[in-house]
Amino acid sequence: MRKHSERHYGERIGWLRAAVLGANDGIVSTASLVVGVAAANAARADILIAGMAGLVAGAMSMAAGEYVSVSSQADAESADLERERKELENDVESERKELETIYVRRGLDRSLAQQVAVQLMAHDALSAHARDELGLSEIHTARPIQAALASAATFAVGAALPLFLAWMGPTELMGEVVAGGSLVFLALLGGVAARVGGAGVAVGAGRVILWGAFAMAATAAVGALFGIVA
Repeated sequence: MRKHSERHYGERIGWLRAAVLGANDGIVSTASLVVGVAAANAARADILIAGMAGLVAGAMSMAAGEYVSVSSQADAESADLERERKELENDVESERKELETIYVRRGLDRSLAQQVAVQLMAHDALSAHARDELGLSEIHTARPIQAALASAATFAVGAALPLFLAWMGPTELMGEVVAGGSLVFLALLGGVAARVGGAGVAVGAGRVILWGAFAMAATAAVGALFGIVA
């Protein structure tokens, strides 16, 4: 008998969110930085130094931010589980009735809901309450280190793309080359992320292009303004 194997898009949420966020921020922030400094008529060496500094600072910031935010989520989950564990120790019958009520609301009749609650709690009471009462599961469990590493690594990769364009492109057209190439990278990233997540590719590509173009236009305006003032 052939074993049925099925994977769901929800299993990718943890690493996919951090990876897409990191890569998107890497491209947008570094490209915007390069475009803004280039608009101020800075030398190529100065632009590349600013871009490299932005890459390192951004990667560290992403790692720290993801670790802190996901750790806070993990702490909240742990606190909820500990409270649930104490409630099971102090009043297991009330907890069983709580599960029973949840299953009734989901469509089971009272007698079947009672049987399901009894059997699930006999197997693993805490897991049953974590999943059905608190909405926690292994798929959505917070993983701070995984999120931090994924964000830092993908930010660095994303930031390297506009830096490469700035290094290779002509100085007189650096802003245009970096902006245009970065929008292409953003479109690819948005499309791939949407495809992996099971969403529409065109919508995924369009939304990152929109915000990326807005960010680069804003920093270019600031750079041009300071360039004129200088």
